[in-house]
Amino acid sequence: MNSPTSLTLPAPAKLNRMLHIVGRRNDGYHELQTLFQFLDDGDTLHFRLREDESIFLSPQLAGVSAEDNLILRAARLLQASVDRPLPGVEITLDKKLPMGGGLGGGSSNAATTLLALDHLWQLGLDTNQLAMLGLSLGADVPVFVRGFAAWGEGVGERLVPAALDTPWFVVIHPGISVSTAGVFGHPQLTRDTPLISMSRALQGGHNDCEAVVRRLEPEIGEVIDLLRQYGPAMLTGTGACVFCPLESETSALELEREILYGIARHAYPDRWSVFRARGCNISPLHQALNRLQVSSDTGVS
Repeated sequence: MNSPTSLTLPAPAKLNRMLHIVGRRNDGYHELQTLFQFLDDGDTLHFRLREDESIFLSPQLAGVSAEDNLILRAARLLQASVDRPLPGVEITLDKKLPMGGGLGGGSSNAATTLLALDHLWQLGLDTNQLAMLGLSLGADVPVFVRGFAAWGEGVGERLVPAALDTPWFVVIHPGISVSTAGVFGHPQLTRDTPLISMSRALQGGHNDCEAVVRRLEPEIGEVIDLLRQYGPAMLTGTGACVFCPLESETSALELEREILYGIARHAYPDRWSVFRARGCNISPLHQALNRLQVSSDTGVS
């Protein structure tokens, strides 16, 4: 069978179902305890091999230089890690996730790029190797590379599979950009939350970034308060997105429509956006890759 020359794969969103900051290291990074879960929604990436060795990405993201774009950095990092010529690739990004929303969009894009190009270039690298490469791009990249809902410690790179409930979520992005560096550098950020076990975290937790984000961006606090009328809403990461778990798709759809109606009636700012998605313990990216493997093994195209 001929090797594939093109591939389309998802780059799913993630939520931090809880996020405790338990210490600060000498290098300035923070020690975390968190629960990562994927959503069945996110960006989509299209890859097509070239005859030369050039790597191109379209469209360009506003405000993000080629040097800072995690998709290009991931592709070039993987290309440089192999001691043989590799074909170039044209990458097209269908961007859906808001930038700077705490949903891990850039990290997810990088992980999808690593896994897609490992497949197209037939490198045969395992997830440990790809996760190590991904860690050099960002602390959240490994969880997307590994593809399972996880209890994360360290800077989020030490991962243990976690069996989370999989409710429907309504997610609001208030159209505000939150500086991760600004949150983690804030003098009032809690940095000494006591360590807990994963089993305790599965019973519920909080996000230590919330109090600082409320001070920096009071409107995000308004979103949290609004969604807490419907369930245990929480900030994801350092924000700006806020999510609320619901018991059913019907409940999520009703709440999504209610928020959209409020935006249309100008009860909420027009810059707010809202979507609903289901929680996943296996990443949609890995579900897609598993289907590819089955098709390859059975000879079904």
